[in-house]
Amino acid sequence: MFVSVRRTYVLFTLFGIMLFMGSTPLIARSEVEADNSQTIGDSTSTTASLLNLYPTEGVPGGDTVIGDFVVGPGKVDLTVAPGETKVVEMTVTNRTGEDRQFNLTVEDAKGSLDVNTSIVLLGDDRGPYSIKDYVSVPHTSFILGHNERARIPVTISLPRDAEPGGLYGSLLVNTVAIDATPGDTAGTAPQSAIIARIGTLFFVTIPGEVEKNGSLSHFGTIPEKTFFQSSPINFGILFENTGTMHLAPYGELRIANIFGEEVGYVEIDPWFVFPQSIRLREISWDRDFLLGRYTATVLINRSYDDTIDSLSFSFWVLPWKVMFAGFGGIFLILFILRMFFQSFEFRRKQ
Repeated sequence: MFVSVRRTYVLFTLFGIMLFMGSTPLIARSEVEADNSQTIGDSTSTTASLLNLYPTEGVPGGDTVIGDFVVGPGKVDLTVAPGETKVVEMTVTNRTGEDRQFNLTVEDAKGSLDVNTSIVLLGDDRGPYSIKDYVSVPHTSFILGHNERARIPVTISLPRDAEPGGLYGSLLVNTVAIDATPGDTAGTAPQSAIIARIGTLFFVTIPGEVEKNGSLSHFGTIPEKTFFQSSPINFGILFENTGTMHLAPYGELRIANIFGEEVGYVEIDPWFVFPQSIRLREISWDRDFLLGRYTATVLINRSYDDTIDSLSFSFWVLPWKVMFAGFGGIFLILFILRMFFQSFEFRRKQ
C-alpha cells in the first residue's frame, strides 16, 4: 500500500517549489525558527523604493556565498479568536551572493488523499479553509543585500463573525535578480530570471466546537515485505484525518524479538495532517545485527481525547550472506574432519 517517499524531512524543511527560467543555480531552503497593512498582492514599486522597507541585520558567515535564501519559520500554528489580531515574525535571509528582490504572496493550502503528496498549494484558487483574506504584511516586495536578514511582521486578523474551525495557507517568498525580468525566457534579461518559491505554512485555529476525527489506517514496511537481509528497517505509518480540523498525531514504535523481549524503541514526534486527507510518516529503525523473527508495534495518539490507535505486524531478518558464510565454514570443517578420519582409518588397516 505504501509507496516509498524519500525526504527532501519535507517540507517538515516543510516544502519548496523551484521554477527554472534561466541557467544560474539558486537553491531555496526553509528553516524552523520561530501595523496592519495592505493585503498581499502584486507590487509595482521601483527598485529604489524597495530598499530598507524592513528592519534588517547581518548574519554570521561574512562573505560566504551559499547560493540560496532561507525562510523561517517553516510552520506557524496559532489560535486566533473571532475579532482578534495577532502578529508573528517571519524572516528572510539572502545568501545568494548578490542583491535580490523578494516578493511575498499568499496561497491557500490543503491536504491530499495521495500518500506521495502532503501539501497542495492552490495558487489563485480558494481552498475549503481559506486564509487569504486574513493575512497581511506591510510590504509585498523588498530588496535584500547578500548576507542580510529581514524581519517581517505578519498580521493575522479575523472578523468578529468568524466561525470555529481551521484556516490553512502559506505565505510564499519568491526572488528574482534585481535587473532580471520575470517571465523572460528568451535569454534577453541581463541576469538569470530564476524564480524560486518557498514559504511558511500557517495553521490558524478558531476556537469553538469543531469536528475532530482521525485514525491510524495502516502500518507496514517501506517497501512492504516480510523478509529482510539487514537493517535499517524502514516503516510507514499512514494516518487519515476525516474531520474538519488539522491533527498532529504522535506516538512510539516498539520492536520485540521472537521471545517477546523489547529490542528497539523509536519515539515518533508529532506531524500534521490536513482535514480530509491522509499523510504518510516514515520511521527508520537500525540495529547492528539482527537475526530471526521480530514484531513491530506502533502506538499513535490521535492528538485529541487522548485516543490511541495500535497496529502490529511481524517480519524476518535473515542475513543470508552471513548465514551462507557460516554454513560454508561448518561444511568445510566437517569435510576436513571426514577426510582426516578416512585417512587415519586407511593407514591403521595397512
